[in-house]
Amino acid sequence: MHILISNSSMEPIYEQIVGQIKSMIVTGKLQEKSMLPSVRSLSKDLKISALTVKKAYDCLEQEGFVVTVHGKGSFVAPNNKNLIQEEQRKEVEEKLEQAIRAGRNCGMETEEIRAAFELFLQE
Repeated sequence: MHILISNSSMEPIYEQIVGQIKSMIVTGKLQEKSMLPSVRSLSKDLKISALTVKKAYDCLEQEGFVVTVHGKGSFVAPNNKNLIQEEQRKEVEEKLEQAIRAGRNCGMETEEIRAAFELFLQE
């Protein structure tokens, strides 16, 4: 599994791991029932604390993306299409919010932003 950690990011390391694993699940790079690397293995590969990886896996499990079987490891949870669709919608909403903020920061009025949005919807 290919995960990149940015030490210069303001986002906590465990959240970076969570985000990247979620992305791999949503895009299908990690298939249902695929085994994730062990906590120790991933922490060694990323050169970070095992507790950080454990926190990421626990978060993924709480959100329904991963199932942990004690003594066997962590696995991608059976696909819940509604969960995946909701995660994708959330990502789109976050990107739209970023775009609106960027427009406002450069002085665009609401109508200009709306017109640009409408233009892109037509394509």
